[in-house]
Amino acid sequence: MSSENGRRHVVIVGGGFAGLGCAQKLADHEDMHVTLLDRNNYHQFQPLLYQVATSLLAPADIAHSLREVFADQDNVDVKLAEISEVDLASKTVKSGDGGEWSGDALVLAAGSQPNFFGTQGAPENSFPLYSLDNATQLRSRILGLLEQVDRDPKLIDRGALNFVIVGGGPTGVEVAGAIGDMIELTLPAEYRNVDASRAHIYLVDLGDALLKPFSDKAHHYVANVLKKKGVDVHLGTGVKEVHTGHAVLSDGTLVPTRCVIWGGGIKAAPVAANCGLAQGRGGRIDVQPDLTLAGSPGAYAIGDIANISGPDGQPLPQLGSVALQSGKAAAENILADFHGKPREPFVYRDKGIMAMIGRTEAIAAVGKKHHEVHGQLAHLAWLGVHASLMTGTRDKIEAIIEWGWDRFSKTGGPHVLDRGEAAEIDWEDDPAVMPSAAS
Repeated sequence: MSSENGRRHVVIVGGGFAGLGCAQKLADHEDMHVTLLDRNNYHQFQPLLYQVATSLLAPADIAHSLREVFADQDNVDVKLAEISEVDLASKTVKSGDGGEWSGDALVLAAGSQPNFFGTQGAPENSFPLYSLDNATQLRSRILGLLEQVDRDPKLIDRGALNFVIVGGGPTGVEVAGAIGDMIELTLPAEYRNVDASRAHIYLVDLGDALLKPFSDKAHHYVANVLKKKGVDVHLGTGVKEVHTGHAVLSDGTLVPTRCVIWGGGIKAAPVAANCGLAQGRGGRIDVQPDLTLAGSPGAYAIGDIANISGPDGQPLPQLGSVALQSGKAAAENILADFHGKPREPFVYRDKGIMAMIGRTEAIAAVGKKHHEVHGQLAHLAWLGVHASLMTGTRDKIEAIIEWGWDRFSKTGGPHVLDRGEAAEIDWEDDPAVMPSAAS
């Protein structure tokens, strides 16, 4: 056993909703010692990444220092590490730079990564939206395009104001609505020389409805709201290729664009492939009802990296609420194990699903029966739920202030161009959309 100072030692890989929820639960017990490993030294509030990408919130509004979370608890160590190897038998993990950690229990909560489904050019040329780095890069690209078009309106002819969004789930719908608001409100207010009417937002999805888990009535509501915001929805359509200056849709349409936003799906983090265990849908690790790994006592997988079955036998959705609850449940079972008590199967308490569609419109399906509400009431519910889930009091206050300001402001949040790499564009690198090719 690798106990420290008489305490049982638990190693947790990942500081997202699942890992953080597990660590916080264990930290309340003085006989526990927790090592929390993450490739970042902060917890990112993933549901609001799109608001950073579209300049509604600043990056600091949705990132909270993991060390600060546990500043008053000396039984938690936070280590910056990207885990590349897992030995379940010894409950040991290793990082690429030689770090090694072992515990009496091991929790894998490393989250997810974009799933490009083999789409040609998508990993290199599109902008996924699954991390804070992703969000800041996308923000740089959007603002960089607006600044360049302001100087040279002819770039519009080469797709500078065309935005292609892949995926009709919450990420795709929310970012489409937010970009629609930017074009309708921000461009006339801040970029007066840019012809906003020439901007075009494409939202493509292979399915037959946006936000599929909602009702048909909700599908019509969402489609109508996005249409009013100038979003051109293409259902039954995917993206076949993504190039530096254009995208090719599955129906053969070539769209000149410098901004393809990828919300088309996720798969388990790379560490899932290094466990020697069976992987299910999306490369996720199959877990037992108590969240343990078959044949590996003391090893758990939780959150987006795990296939956690619901009452109907189907995997639960990869939501922050599922991750947070599974993290706390894993902690309870670890404590039960250490005290010689039986583990309990995880039971997810479904509080509903929701999505924001622009600044003032939203949709929510609340409670076990998913009672649907649309419009202002859903918008208020969305604000309340997301504020309550944020990690720090300061983050909650600052986010609420930003949301309130955004509600009554034409320009929205901080449009600060950081001149990152994503803002730099070589307009001559794609022959398919060169002026000579179009003439």
